[in-house]
Amino acid sequence: MLPAHVDLIRSLSTPAVHPAADRCAVAVTRPDFRADSAVGQVWEVPLDGGEGRLLTRGFRDTAPAYSPDGRVLAFLRAEPEGRAQLAIVDARGGEPRLLTDAPLGVSQFAFSHDGALIAYTARVPEPGRYGSTEGVRPGAEDPRLIRDLNYRMNGVGYTGDQRTRLFVLEVPRLDAEPFVAARGRAAAAETAGAGKSESPAPETGLPESRELTDGTVDHAEPGFSADGAWIYTVSGFDPSAVDTLVRRAVRTPVGGGPSEALDLPSAAADSVLSVAEAADGSGVFVVASSLGDSGTDFIGRPSHLFWHTPHDGATVRLTPDGDDLGEAPGALRVVSDGRALVLSRTRGSVQLLAFNAEGRREELTGAPLVVTGIGEAGGAVVLSAGDAAGPGELYRLAEGRGPVKITDLNAPLRSATAPLAPREFTGTSADGSDVHGWVVLPAGEGPHPALLMIHGGPFAQYTGAWFDEAQVYAGAGYGVLMCNPRGAAGYGEDHARAIKGRMGTVDLEDVLGFLDSALAAFPLLDASRLGILGGSYGGYLTAWTIAHDHRFKAAIVERGFLDPRSFVGSSDIGWFFPGEYTGWDPAAIERQSPMAHVDDVRTPTLVVHSEEDWRCPIEQAQRYYTALRLGGVDAELLVFPGENHEMSRSGTPHHRKARFEHILRWFGQYLR
Repeated sequence: MLPAHVDLIRSLSTPAVHPAADRCAVAVTRPDFRADSAVGQVWEVPLDGGEGRLLTRGFRDTAPAYSPDGRVLAFLRAEPEGRAQLAIVDARGGEPRLLTDAPLGVSQFAFSHDGALIAYTARVPEPGRYGSTEGVRPGAEDPRLIRDLNYRMNGVGYTGDQRTRLFVLEVPRLDAEPFVAARGRAAAAETAGAGKSESPAPETGLPESRELTDGTVDHAEPGFSADGAWIYTVSGFDPSAVDTLVRRAVRTPVGGGPSEALDLPSAAADSVLSVAEAADGSGVFVVASSLGDSGTDFIGRPSHLFWHTPHDGATVRLTPDGDDLGEAPGALRVVSDGRALVLSRTRGSVQLLAFNAEGRREELTGAPLVVTGIGEAGGAVVLSAGDAAGPGELYRLAEGRGPVKITDLNAPLRSATAPLAPREFTGTSADGSDVHGWVVLPAGEGPHPALLMIHGGPFAQYTGAWFDEAQVYAGAGYGVLMCNPRGAAGYGEDHARAIKGRMGTVDLEDVLGFLDSALAAFPLLDASRLGILGGSYGGYLTAWTIAHDHRFKAAIVERGFLDPRSFVGSSDIGWFFPGEYTGWDPAAIERQSPMAHVDDVRTPTLVVHSEEDWRCPIEQAQRYYTALRLGGVDAELLVFPGENHEMSRSGTPHHRKARFEHILRWFGQYLR
């Protein structure tokens, strides 16, 4: 794969299965070099594997969902430089109609079970902020007075003045008169900021939206109760508990009134990811994890599935030790037969599991599939999933046959790039522990230079699925080594929490042990030409490694967590993240800080960062790069304007291509 092939990557949304159980809708998005943006449309795909067809033709249409009767398709539509708005269209095709003009866009939505209502969430700006008042630019906004520690978020900005609120609207008839043009977003924002119940007002021609929350806390993951009287969300709920990571399962009356939190046992379920009520209203499924006594001890905590019965307050954990459902918020689907479908990270895969209220567990998929989304209706279950051959396709679960692929949307990518399959491999760490991962070998006889890649998180995982970075580097002639060292997800809680208070110890031993094992097992790899790279926590461990092991000819430290001390207060998660991982003792922090050991680095290093990264602020890169140069190390600093911490995954196509080109240039300079 070449950097120029980035625009061939098709990403699939969570599929929406039609109630007739004969077809599904899926949003297909891709980077587009001409637009220098992600573009996408909604496709309809027959479940028998027949030819699909376009349902929408917008600039970026995402998140499709059918109404319960199957007559209406709702989705989010964004114009170039615009915010995503809620839209509906006749499921047979036709002209879509916008239902909202939210100043900062709509985040998520859900139909009521009778299809009469849609609940949605949207960030609402304070009056005068974020363009809500014409002529007031960001530099002219009023100052922000901040009184808590959770006050900003990477990719979003400040959060206290643009809370995500819950709205509900009646679904209009598609055969009614066309809507008239809506008034400007500034007026709509003024209405919302003034605390009125409708946003936007009826004279816009859009249906009336009733706001159900007061804007003191954020709400996410909306879903209706079985009787239609409540809307469930995930929320901080208690604004007085601002300095913890606690998130509750909350329900809000559709007719108006205060929200109330479900009474879950905080020791096990004080960080909620998803909530959904059973179809018969007998109870609620909740995906959540513990945060320990502090309310901030998030490290390596697996997320579990719980069954909660509100009438008596009883809560039972359904998932056994070893399951971790923390792969994706919202990846909880309660299906027509009453079971809950969830995703679990397991040894470099993401599997689909099913549970009933009594805890009966079924594994519905396994490796090598990496499931990313779940759709179901009428007993038909459809998945979006990646594998070694591509970033994603749709699969239908077939009785007795497992997942059956029903799309080939990434065929152009496969045809142009001839993907190189990852080889599963287990290495040995210094203490004899197994280190699980993958090796991607380039074509040709070799010997090939090798790149040791380290993932972020650290509570994340490499999988055996197609990965654009591994394909680009292997396509350029490098052997690519990827492992999940201690600290990673998918191998149990003890494995994930092993680096708490001792970063740069067993995780360093694991990645180097995997490297040594792979070099011994694959003679095609040239041990004299080694490179190392990683982003975020991977940037941390890359910087740490090159200060302690000098075999590498070149390194790339990207969006790195490089100085725990300055990270506190400068990062959006900095007030709790370093202390939970390194401890708060200054001497212990210093012992685990790459910046404290930068004078020991000899490896030529390219430092890569984005200007608007609030997760790992750019000062981490600037200070690290400067220290390298002052120490006589050959170093460069590559800065991407307008991008944040997610640049390598969701940055502009131009920047993603340029990043690959610079990475190949740097390693080519030292390893060729």
